[in-house]
Amino acid sequence: MDRWKREGLRSANSGLRNQVEHLLDAYEAQKPRLTEVYRQLEAFRLRASSPDQSVEVTVDASGVLTDLTLTASAMRKTPGELARFIVEAVREAAVRAREHNEAIAAPVAADLDDMPDLPDIMSETPSLHDIRAFLRGDQNPAD
Repeated sequence: MDRWKREGLRSANSGLRNQVEHLLDAYEAQKPRLTEVYRQLEAFRLRASSPDQSVEVTVDASGVLTDLTLTASAMRKTPGELARFIVEAVREAAVRAREHNEAIAAPVAADLDDMPDLPDIMSETPSLHDIRAFLRGDQNPAD
């Protein structure tokens, strides 16, 4: 290998090292914020009730039903009415949970958008795209 080729490889290696160090520094700077966002999402619970307060639901940050409370008046409803009240309360809670998640994650997701992705620096490395997609609430992040 001639001297120019060797110097070119050293230069490319140095550039790659600088990019990776920049990426690691940026990640380290974001790590406390990411940890806090995940902690908040993990602990988050939201309650919603039917208009007549006979049904109360609790959902987690993903909008998954975690608790259901029915009052005595709920038990006097027809099965169809009760089902509709439950579905409506869960739907309302899930929408509000999604809005909450987006508000919490928006600043971190925006900062992550400014960071290069690992495959941009080095092929065959895992992508940060899935983290970005999760923070935005995308249902189907890229593989």
